[in-house]
Amino acid sequence: MATSLPTSDVSAASDHVFNVERHDELQLSPEDRKRITERTKWVLDSPDPPGFRQEIIGSIKNAVCSQKNNKPSSSQPPLAWVVTFLRSMFPILNWARDYKASMFKDDLLSGLTLASLCIPQSIGYAALAQLNPQYGLYTSVVPPLIYTTMGTSRELAIGPVAVVSLLISAMVSKVINPVVDPISYTKLVFTVTFFTGTFQALFGLFRLGFLVDFLSQAAIVGFMAGAAIVIGLQQLKGLLAISHFTTKTDIVSVLIAVGKSFHTSWYPQNFILGCSFLIFILITRIIGKRNRKLFWLPAVAPLVSVILSTAIVYLTRADQHGVKIIKHVKGGLNPSSVNELQFNSPHLRESVKIGLVCAVIALTEAVAVGRSFATVKGYNMDGNKEMIAMGFMNIAGSMSSCYVATGSFSRTAVNFFAGCQTAVSNVVMAITVLIMLQFLTGLLYYTPVAILSSIILSALPGLINYTEAYNIWKVDKLDFLACAGAFFGVLFASVEMGLMVAVAVSFAKIILNALRPRVQELGRLPGTDIFCEVDQYPVAQAVPGVLIIRLNSGLLCFTNANPLRDRILNWVAEENGKEAIKRPINGIILDMSSVTNIDYAGTLALEEINKKLLSGGIKLAIASPRWQVIHKLKVAKFVDKVGRDCIFLTVCEAVDSFVGSKITGPGNC
Repeated sequence: MATSLPTSDVSAASDHVFNVERHDELQLSPEDRKRITERTKWVLDSPDPPGFRQEIIGSIKNAVCSQKNNKPSSSQPPLAWVVTFLRSMFPILNWARDYKASMFKDDLLSGLTLASLCIPQSIGYAALAQLNPQYGLYTSVVPPLIYTTMGTSRELAIGPVAVVSLLISAMVSKVINPVVDPISYTKLVFTVTFFTGTFQALFGLFRLGFLVDFLSQAAIVGFMAGAAIVIGLQQLKGLLAISHFTTKTDIVSVLIAVGKSFHTSWYPQNFILGCSFLIFILITRIIGKRNRKLFWLPAVAPLVSVILSTAIVYLTRADQHGVKIIKHVKGGLNPSSVNELQFNSPHLRESVKIGLVCAVIALTEAVAVGRSFATVKGYNMDGNKEMIAMGFMNIAGSMSSCYVATGSFSRTAVNFFAGCQTAVSNVVMAITVLIMLQFLTGLLYYTPVAILSSIILSALPGLINYTEAYNIWKVDKLDFLACAGAFFGVLFASVEMGLMVAVAVSFAKIILNALRPRVQELGRLPGTDIFCEVDQYPVAQAVPGVLIIRLNSGLLCFTNANPLRDRILNWVAEENGKEAIKRPINGIILDMSSVTNIDYAGTLALEEINKKLLSGGIKLAIASPRWQVIHKLKVAKFVDKVGRDCIFLTVCEAVDSFVGSKITGPGNC
């Protein structure tokens, strides 16, 4: 170095601790300047990032061929490329080659156990969706078969679920009254199912799964809990055999409808029968939880309840004494519903809207359930492929008299504990339901409606997660606000209102964080070349004469550019205005390692900051810019305005350039 230092200063310099009174005497050696210049070239001479068109095409390719071994190569012959494409689109072609007879034994047992739970639940969920019973059974045939070929989860059980059935009932019935015009109502449900599948497939093809994430986990917890209570209240219609019930889903309207029913003729036999078997199902569930070997007991309890209650009604002729029964259930194979899709309907706009809502809710539930069990089994589930599989199975379902299907948590848990090995258990379940449709639907004639209500009620406790709601409250109060908003919105307004409140609160949180991003001062940890936030690490030492600021925001854009500009300029003024300051600020380093992208407003804000600082004799430096950021700064000519020598690979090098201390090498910066 050009200036010799006292022994104490040499010792301090060896520990990388800056001597406040000597900064102006330190100078960088030519080798050090050359090294910093070379690293700056690494930043400035990086290749251009992919454009918008390339990103879209790349997303589709990655979605279709996401696995490394399945990505087609330009050197492959056309036939090999087709095989690779098919193996990527249909994962069954990958795992079916290793399928063994011993695995089928487990899948057969799981599938039969699954069918025993699926059959009564499907009929009950169809009633919840205000559809004829056979449509619930149809939905347990075609979608599971499609999913088996395209899905990546081994345990996920596909079919109708309570929350989606409630969504369809609540939203579609506002467009067409199912009591007044059941045929048009059913056609509109098929159309909604088609658009649900279309949106799901598009989400997967274009990697738009992040749209589902706008409905945060907190909002889902609140929505599910509210929906569970609403579904439970809706089952009072079946338990009390109420003929005229409200089409509204809010708790006030339902309770008023129940209160009015007591002033008319109602039959307590339905309530007694339904509650008796509800208690039976809940007891078997408790036994199954305490003894894992008896996992099959709660799975077959709903089917046993249907068989026993049907026998009781038939033998006692209880249907002639006020017990309401299902009566005729249409059997046979799934009829085609292609001609029933209403693309020229005046309600097309409503169909698209409802389809989008159902797509998001169905995907959220299925992906969450599938990933949780995949984690237990120790394999990865491809989220984008799941969306594509869900999309195509619902599109196919809409053409074969099915309504929206997704992954069921209760049935997936049964499938898991039954020891399923692959998605073949879904095939076994679908074939069993198909046999039921073909030969045994006549046996359901005397099945009491109250039993279907009790089966649905028995599945609702799993939708209310008190523990997670409490954890949300402890971790993030704003998240809990979204949870509570979704819960009370569903409970006291409507399903749509609950979703709107949840999404609105989630968006408000995002906007609030975007408008008010955190800006932190950095300091050097003693004895290191690491720069950390001073507030988090009080031992970190500020560099005299240099203010190091980290922008803790993923985006520097029009929503936060001006507040950030004002915050930085005010900060500099405050620092220079302090009486105790030993050395005025003559350099500002912006650590942009957290900023992943920037827009035009962001570049203008940086230009204004640079002009204001230069007018006050303060130099601006940019450290650690990300790929998209430095590309746009070069395109906007900001790099030319601030100077190429003010762009640095790391904060450490920027500090060394300002204060003239010797750098120690790239590995330490």
